[in-house]
Amino acid sequence: MRVDVLALQRFYASPLGAVALRAGARRLSAIWPKADGLDVLGLGYPVPYLETYRTGARRVVTMMPAEQGAERWPAEGAALTTLGEETRLPFMDAVFNRVLLVHGLEESDAAHLMLREVWRVMAPEGRLVVIAANRWSWWAQADATPFGRGRPYSRAQLADLLVDAMFQPVASARALYALPIAWTPFIRTAEAFERVGEVMWPAQGGLVLMEAVKRLYATTARSEGRVLLAKAPKKVEQPAPPEPSGH
Repeated sequence: MRVDVLALQRFYASPLGAVALRAGARRLSAIWPKADGLDVLGLGYPVPYLETYRTGARRVVTMMPAEQGAERWPAEGAALTTLGEETRLPFMDAVFNRVLLVHGLEESDAAHLMLREVWRVMAPEGRLVVIAANRWSWWAQADATPFGRGRPYSRAQLADLLVDAMFQPVASARALYALPIAWTPFIRTAEAFERVGEVMWPAQGGLVLMEAVKRLYATTARSEGRVLLAKAPKKVEQPAPPEPSGH
């Protein structure tokens, strides 16, 4: 069951949520510094990260899973949020140049189908960034935060999942080295934790970010067996030799 949208709102409105957002946004901005003139889609609960792209992008919209619930975004002006099924996105084929997936894969019961839908709505050579809970972090064990729910991912697991959905991973990073403790002294030292953690224990970041490119033609782990089966030569039955005629 997904984390309710109200719980996500409360988390990102809290000091601890602000720490998580700053750490993730800093890494995301290094991967996507801007999206000028592009069509951007956010999936899951991406709104804390999307505001920075609204001024330059041609279009920015969000789709939130029905099981999670949706919030109105932005707060003013025309609403840019829709509610739908993660395995049946309400968009045409090949529409978006950039897709940001946050709080999406960890609690999905059909992660592969979700990514294939993402692939469908992306333009050729479009780019996807997934932000997910890092399996090897303290945050993945913290039930009091959204990152402690569902299935966290290691970098290798996330890469395998993307490759199997016909994406090619091209960049990855980790972020969020502060401890998942909402105690004021820890909150105040979050930036120091971030700088030290990147050097001292880089694999322990609470978030793993991975950028991948949509590929039009690829052999995946799921498709390889079908390809081999299709290419396997059919067994041709040889006609039985004629029986000798009796004299």
